[in-house]
Amino acid sequence: MKRIFGGIMVLSLSLMVGTALFASGQAEATEDETVRIAVVIPSTIDDMAWSQAMYEGVLSVQRRLGEDKVQVDVSERLWNAVDAGSAIRQYASQGYDIVIAHGAQYQSLLDDIAPAFPEVTFAYGTGFRADHENVYAYDPHAQEGAYLLGIVAGMKTRSGIVGLVGPVESGDAIKYNQGFVQGVESVNSDAEVRVAYTGSFGDLVAAGEIAETHITAGADILTGSAQQTVGAIRVVDEYDGVYWLSTDMDQSSLAPQSVLVAQAYDFEAVVQQMIDNRERGVLGGSHLPLSFANGSLSLVWNDALASEVISPEIRENVETAMQMIIDGEIEIELQ
Repeated sequence: MKRIFGGIMVLSLSLMVGTALFASGQAEATEDETVRIAVVIPSTIDDMAWSQAMYEGVLSVQRRLGEDKVQVDVSERLWNAVDAGSAIRQYASQGYDIVIAHGAQYQSLLDDIAPAFPEVTFAYGTGFRADHENVYAYDPHAQEGAYLLGIVAGMKTRSGIVGLVGPVESGDAIKYNQGFVQGVESVNSDAEVRVAYTGSFGDLVAAGEIAETHITAGADILTGSAQQTVGAIRVVDEYDGVYWLSTDMDQSSLAPQSVLVAQAYDFEAVVQQMIDNRERGVLGGSHLPLSFANGSLSLVWNDALASEVISPEIRENVETAMQMIIDGEIEIELQ
């Protein structure tokens, strides 16, 4: 696995080398049926959030199928749309089979690039629209796990104030926030959920400042989404009796005494589906959900901490609600 850091100069140098090798390697790649996957991410492979969740999903596929069958390359820190677009286009021009642009902000880039490379599979998310026959939109149902975390918050809070640290008012964050608020309201109509946004996916400092403000105002349970949450978790960890509820992946290693439970995305099945579909000649054109029903979402408890502070009643309520979501008995409204 080649790890290519963001910054278009470094990226270009790496891909120039790849171009020189591509002609001689293309026949070999075809002969041994190696699937070449490129991943473009806005932050880093170890951000303990959105980007790492996808990276680990792709690596899980590679470990299961073997490095001789799946080649994985990644470009990191591509917040900038110009640099991201250049990376996506160069990967496609080098003959990568699947190019995953891991962010809703990359949708417009794929609208422009994908038609020029009809033999390449592209994917982005969180997304709903798959307007091209070679583009997938993958869609974590963030609202489902958020609803369950809302139940935990509503039943656990002592102050009646819950703080939510949001990135931007769009996409996956809105789905998460709406699901979380509805989960809180389902068990505690008197609780107040206070929502604030940093205006960025990766501003750790601003996320920490918002967390501090929430706690100062009395919040004893906090949550939030996107790569910035690491900054908020660091602040929460400074306070006794204040807890964090995670999404994207298990973040308990960041603060074992503060992170209670996480909604975790499993992108392995999504990536595998792209590979399987290519083998059948289908390169895209559909919407790929991640949900509790299809096993691509899971709830991960920090058992060492939860066993001390989470009552059996809370766990029972969460487990019951999860099954009701799977069975379609709970409908989470999204606006």
